[in-house]
Amino acid sequence: MIFVSYFQRKSMYIIRNSFLEIGVKNPGAELCHIKGVKSNLQFMWDAKPNIWGSHAPNLFPIIGALKDDSFIFEGESYHLPKHGIIRNNSKVYLVEKTEDKLTFGLDYDKDTLKQYPFKFEFRISFTLNDHRISINHSIKNLDSEPLYFSLGGHPAFRCPVFDDESYDDYFLEFESEEQSKTHLINPENGLISNRTKPILKNTKTLQLTYELFNEDALIFKDLSSRNIQLKSKKHGTLLTVSYPDFNYLGIWAKPDGDFVCIEPWLGIADHEDHDQNFKTKEGILKLDAYDLFEAAYHIEINKSHL
Repeated sequence: MIFVSYFQRKSMYIIRNSFLEIGVKNPGAELCHIKGVKSNLQFMWDAKPNIWGSHAPNLFPIIGALKDDSFIFEGESYHLPKHGIIRNNSKVYLVEKTEDKLTFGLDYDKDTLKQYPFKFEFRISFTLNDHRISINHSIKNLDSEPLYFSLGGHPAFRCPVFDDESYDDYFLEFESEEQSKTHLINPENGLISNRTKPILKNTKTLQLTYELFNEDALIFKDLSSRNIQLKSKKHGTLLTVSYPDFNYLGIWAKPDGDFVCIEPWLGIADHEDHDQNFKTKEGILKLDAYDLFEAAYHIEINKSHL
């Protein structure tokens, strides 16, 4: 049996089955709650405002920062905040609520056109199927001209989850052995620099430590893996994030935060030397007139912890 409820005070929609209870809060249609029904274990970061006050922002139509917080399109300059216009947006609304799915949307209007000069329809849905949550995105171009965009997720997972653990008990395991480097971020402006740092050296595992994120997020462009597991040395696999439709991956936490973000991206922050032309931005996607784009990632919780 699946239960659906809505808590007006918290502006959070809840759906539940016999395995999982999930919550999505508005504004911003942010997944904020994944709890085992029998175990009562909470898998999402609790958004402590003194560390990082978000759970899982939705990133559209940009990922990360723009150079000077602006881009140029057809000779005009437009200003967008970091990660775009869905995050914390009070105009995001509930489109549909069913027993196993919540769908939210944002449509272009006169205000979005001032920031982002494209006529779009954005939809995001959260579907609960046994112990798996699917996060599906769709972007529809409502204009006769091409639309340019990036898209991404930013879910933050608790670690430790259990009382007998520490952060150092956790590690990530990739689907395949990886040989990859992170592309370093300039701490002064949040832009991608020309510097890189080796991180994965023919290995499937990445040990989590607070120091790992001293230079901000790890940004991978060339992974062969399309799923990654969050694991505990004491309790085994906690969850798996699969991202078949996304070709960039960010991994991030605050250095003193008991969480890790596993971030599937279609796009990336601006490079320091980028000319701000939106059409030539790395990772930018082009959606032709009146076309529909869809992409999904999935979070699967290990049944043994539910």
